Amino acid sequence: VVTWRDLGETASLKSASFAEQFRDYPQLLKSRRFWGYSMAMAFASGAFFSYLGGAPYVGTEVFGLDPKTLGLLFGAPAVGYFIGNYLSGRFSSTFGVNRMVLVGCILNVLGLSLSLIAFALGFQTALIFYGFTTFVGLGNGLVIPNATAGMLSVRPQLAGTASGLGGAMMIGGGAALSALAGVLLQPGLGAWPLMWLMWATALLGLITILLTLRRERQVKDGV
Repeated sequence: VVTWRDLGETASLKSASFAEQFRDYPQLLKSRRFWGYSMAMAFASGAFFSYLGGAPYVGTEVFGLDPKTLGLLFGAPAVGYFIGNYLSGRFSSTFGVNRMVLVGCILNVLGLSLSLIAFALGFQTALIFYGFTTFVGLGNGLVIPNATAGMLSVRPQLAGTASGLGGAMMIGGGAALSALAGVLLQPGLGAWPLMWLMWATALLGLITILLTLRRERQVKDGV
């Protein structure tokens, strides 16, 4: 009620109709930068969505956690996300969205890589598995708001269309990865399938933003 009565419209541009937004899609879909930001966001958040789909199974079936302990450990990414969002609000204007997305993707991959290494060395505990997912939340807290800003900046006049299309890519991809995590986790395999899926998805996010930054440099250089 407060939002409806008090928020007001902040957009200075006239909103396009639903049909007009569909007609605008080709302009966005032809932009490499739009794809870069959208897919970096989708892959980075995909690691988290994979976690949502598989972490409860890992906690109960692999580590034998009771509901109370599982609930506490399951929230580890939320702690990282809280910190990441704070850092985004604090430093994005200083360092720019590209650098923040890049750092977020690196942290995402770093945390999951450390988790895999720890497991390979025999430290296969619930605390290791859930603890390192804090990096996933931290990375997402840096990536999502900044990649969204970058995505909307590609065609400012199509910001609404970009928001809807990019958001659909993120949520749709996340739903698919969450379901895939459930399929991959089978008795006797431990947490490995989920960990590898999360790591591969995070790595794709890092590769995507690196390619996007390379494309931006080429455009600036007139290539």
